[in-house]
Amino acid sequence: METRFLLPQEGNFYKANLHTHTVISDGEKTPEQIKADYMAHGYSVVAFTDHRQYRDHSALSDQNFLAINAYEADISDWEPDHNYDRTYHINLYAEDPSRVKPEDILLPERRYGDIHAINAFVAEMSRRGFLACYNHPYWSLQTCRDYEGLRGFFAMEIYNHGCEIDGLYGYNPQSYDEMLRTGNRLFCVMTDDNHNAWPDGHPLSDSYGGFTMIKAPELSYPAVMNALRKGHFYSSMGPRIEALWLEGKTVHIRCSPVQKIYLKNAGRNCQYRVAGPGESVCEAAFPLKGNETYFRVDCQDEMGRHACSNAYFLDDLFLK
Repeated sequence: METRFLLPQEGNFYKANLHTHTVISDGEKTPEQIKADYMAHGYSVVAFTDHRQYRDHSALSDQNFLAINAYEADISDWEPDHNYDRTYHINLYAEDPSRVKPEDILLPERRYGDIHAINAFVAEMSRRGFLACYNHPYWSLQTCRDYEGLRGFFAMEIYNHGCEIDGLYGYNPQSYDEMLRTGNRLFCVMTDDNHNAWPDGHPLSDSYGGFTMIKAPELSYPAVMNALRKGHFYSSMGPRIEALWLEGKTVHIRCSPVQKIYLKNAGRNCQYRVAGPGESVCEAAFPLKGNETYFRVDCQDEMGRHACSNAYFLDDLFLK
């Protein structure tokens, strides 16, 4: 029976925050402070995504830390009261900083309702060497009508810790599933989106709450970006996914002790393994029926924290 690893066997997991803000835009810490603080919390990768501001942070990278050059663009509908602004926020990650020229740093036109213009912008940024991530649709006051037509994104945020602090609207798995059901084949990430208005350790601190675990052969810019492009990662608020693989058409997962392991799909009926009171589970096997369209794993621990795999489409896995 063929074994296929959905998360590669080889390589190391590197803990990453793919959404952070510094004093370059509206954050309270310098890039150097962000590096030191995140390394102290076990992170190896940080993407610097200041609003509308791209900077070269390569000098921060060393053998134990990788700085990803990026920026966050936005398209808003500009309501008189900002509290009701609907908005698209898009993180753009440079795939190869050495090839980025000043003229490559574009901002989209402010045409909120024009999906074609947004998709054209994302396609152009892809051509210029950037990966695009669609951010926090719940915080952005968006519904499926706003995002179902989006195309060209490599990933979207399924959890944003800063949004969770703002209004308990950080976790938005429904938006991810809605995107998948429209045929969007994109991955999911968890991020902090930290601005650090509150100090570390404070209940309202927006750091260290959502992260992405990237499996790569080494901690280098090309290796990490290649892993992101290929979906060799999972996202988490705390639990660990240690291995994810297929044996024939059965999905296997091994994780840190959790209360629930669910295999989600395009339909209503999920498969699951759930622990009893005072117990935990750390592995599960789910046979595929063949009509799931896609599947993804969602683990939840006793604190209510989730770890999520990317979605895998059956026709990609079994027809190619």
